[in-house]
Amino acid sequence: MARVVGIDHISIRVSDYEKSKQFYSQLFTFLGFEISDEYPDAIGWTNGKTRFWIGPADAQGRKHKHRIGDIGFHHYALQLRSRKDVDALQAFLSDVLHARIVDPAGEYYDDYYAVFFLDPDGLKLEGMKYGERHAQEARKKA
Repeated sequence: MARVVGIDHISIRVSDYEKSKQFYSQLFTFLGFEISDEYPDAIGWTNGKTRFWIGPADAQGRKHKHRIGDIGFHHYALQLRSRKDVDALQAFLSDVLHARIVDPAGEYYDDYYAVFFLDPDGLKLEGMKYGERHAQEARKKA
């Protein structure tokens, strides 16, 4: 039986390729990604474990704005090293990218700390850290 060992990449279509390319270039540089490949109609970034690609939507696709709640993509979560990194991402999103933060950095589930934000097309992204507080408590008990 075949086994999945990870998620290699996600590829999204965007309404304004140059605007999204600038947004994601800044975001992924901040997050430690590098460009993996670039073509006239697509660009991808990698951190050595995952890849994220964008390409322009076709004319028909640009007619339909993304709406959270539609069938399909809901959000893409990027796992960060620490809660401090989540806070740093939120500051970068606000101060540099001027991205719309839809849910600010905070604890959304037990020991699940995250910030949720939108890309230029309204696609929802997340920077998150799970388990940091529990790991710290376990180290104190040991």
